[in-house]
Amino acid sequence: MLRTLLIGFGLLEIVRPKPVIEACERIGLRNPAAAQRRPLALTGARLEGLVFVWLLVRGRQGSTLVTAMLGLAGLVLVLLPRPIIALSQHLVYADTDALELQPWVVPAARLLGVLYLTVTLLSRSTGEEPTIDAGTDDSSRSSRRFRIRSSR
Repeated sequence: MLRTLLIGFGLLEIVRPKPVIEACERIGLRNPAAAQRRPLALTGARLEGLVFVWLLVRGRQGSTLVTAMLGLAGLVLVLLPRPIIALSQHLVYADTDALELQPWVVPAARLLGVLYLTVTLLSRSTGEEPTIDAGTDDSSRSSRRFRIRSSR
């Protein structure tokens, strides 16, 4: 279910990034109306959504480089959020000196890092049950499924 929710969020970010960014600005800035977004901000949000969807849909067949980069970004956000917040402000906004951050931006950045790590972990597990050989009969299949499910 979490995988499905994150895929939905990624699709929303791809199709309609502006409302997602505006919601984040309302949450994270005391003065969201003063923010002057750079043109690439929407592209960055779309790229983030694309990475989420691609990794979660492709699973183990996705790029290990992209998975590693997202995992590294998540780890850095969890451990050292302030430099990443400053860097992302300079990439997204033209007027970083005018921005007034809410006090909960640092914990929110850490949560974003946890989200990145969650996507990374979910992309490694496909969520599929192991396949059963075609040579087994129906009773063997049902008892095998029962053992698989009960061992979880």
